[in-house]
Formats: sequence, C-alpha cells, structure tokens
Amino acid sequence: MKLVVLDSYVAVSTDLSLDCLQGLCDEMQVYDRTPPEETAARIGSAELVLINKTVLSREVLAQCPSVRYIGLFATGYNVVDVDYCRERGIVVANAPAYSTDSVAQLVFAYLLHFACLADKHSQEVHQGAWQNCRDFAFYDPRIFELSGKTLGVVGYGAIGRRVASLARAFGMKVLVHTRTLRPDEDGIRFVPLEELLSASDFVSLHCPLFPETEKLMNREALARMKDGAILINTARGGVIDEQAVADALNSGKLRGAAVDVALREPISPDNPLLTARNCLITPHIAWATREARERLIQIVYDNLRAFLEGAPTNNVARA
Repeated sequence: MKLVVLDSYVAVSTDLSLDCLQGLCDEMQVYDRTPPEETAARIGSAELVLINKTVLSREVLAQCPSVRYIGLFATGYNVVDVDYCRERGIVVANAPAYSTDSVAQLVFAYLLHFACLADKHSQEVHQGAWQNCRDFAFYDPRIFELSGKTLGVVGYGAIGRRVASLARAFGMKVLVHTRTLRPDEDGIRFVPLEELLSASDFVSLHCPLFPETEKLMNREALARMKDGAILINTARGGVIDEQAVADALNSGKLRGAAVDVALREPISPDNPLLTARNCLITPHIAWATREARERLIQIVYDNLRAFLEGAPTNNVARA
C-alpha cells in the first residue's frame, strides 16, 4: 500500500523523524506542507493518508477514490469531512491524549504569568529598578496567590481533568462544565456554564470545536464573567469570539487573557487580540513539547498498524 504524509513538518520539525512508518507500507511519500490546491493530486492513488492540519473536504476526497485510511497527527478532527468518510467506509484515526501534560503545563504557565508577573519584574531588574531601589525588594502590588482562587474548566476530557487536578494541587477551587452534568468529585463541582462563568476567577477552555461550541465565549458569555477575571484558551481559536474578547480586555471587563490558538493560523495581522490590552499570545505551542510529539508519532504508528492488521483503533468515523 502507498502512504502519503501531507504535512509532516510541524509534528516532526527538525528533531524527530517518521522512519518508523517505512515498514508499514510499500511506498511512502512525505511532504513538509501541502497547499490546498495540491492536496488531491498529492494523494493520487494512495490508500493511506496522514495529515495534521491539511483539510480533507468532501470535494478533495471525492477525487481520491483509493483512500481507505486517514490518520491524524492531532486529537481534533474538524479538518476532515468525517460524515463523508463514514459514507465511504474510510477509517479516520485521531491521536487522543498525547499532549495532556504539555497542554496542562502551558495553562499553568499562563496562570503563573498573571499571578507572579515574573517576566515584568525580571525586565525591570535588568533595566536597573532593583539596583536603584531604596528597599531590599520592590514589587508590583498586583501579584497574588493562586491558592483559594476559583478556576472554571470548560470541557472535561483528558486535558480538562489534568488541569483540574493541578489546580487542586495549587489549592484552587475548581468548577467544571461539561456536556453531561455528573456528581461532584473530591474538590471539584460540576455546574452549568452560566454558574461557572459568574463564579470563576479564571476560565480555561478545553472543549472541542464543533458547531455547538463555535464562539462559545461570545459577548453574552463574557458579560457573565466576573469583572477582572482572566480567560485562557488552549482549545481551538473558534471557540471564542476574538473581537468580543479584545473588547472585553480593552474595556477592563477582563483583567487578562492568554491564548495559544487563533481562528486563523498563522494568526492574521488584523486579529484584534494582537492589539488588545493584557493579552498573552503564544503560537500554538501547547502540544509541541518533544515528549508530546514523540508520543504523537507513536500513536500515529500504532493506529496505522492496527488498521493494517484489521482492527482499527481511535476511529472517529465509525458508524
């Protein structure tokens, strides 16, 4: 069978490789990136396709009748027309839970950024503020402890659960909103979204991007949040209304925001968050630690091997 990898670079970068896949196919073609207009041609007669963010629409897949398997270097699968794949019997295998610890780690990097203002204090020290201070210490009085604060977690998959666990270790109160309300756990309360928004000092988004979650954090939802709360998005750019978040930052409704994702990636030069007050933006790095990418490649390998052995795993297109 022929295997085509359409956009390997982001997952592999310069430090990893896909050599492990060679033994699973008769022929393998690897592309760092694939422009949309070349997608169908590059797939050609291949039966096996691996992607990260390359869009495989109904129109593209209709031109590729040989495709039997699509493997994702990602957990999210909104770039694939899963309904069409189900109609055609194409297996679509995602890679769940590979980046759980890495994403949760970045969430707490954001939380600690706002709590400690470590980068601000370091810059001021390098600019001479400590050397010229009359006291043994100087500090921004806005720093605070995480302990005792309330973190609202929207979405309770593997990442949401890990974030909630770390929050408990920091002594934080945890509220969770998920599609199905469940009994409270030790130190964790499951509540409707409206209650979570109104009671949380921080809101961290961990829900997938589906039609029902698109612009989940819109003007109405932001208005329900505490004055001075902080919003964190490591999910997908589309789950927030970027203009509404920028407006909430600029008005002071939100004290801050931290986002690792954008509606359009790479981020558009006119994205309103780029000029919003107190908005921390990282370039979709939460998943990208070396350890997470090594796990990702292993899961992609295991998924493909399972398919070839007749026992598909992680098939999000199953009937």
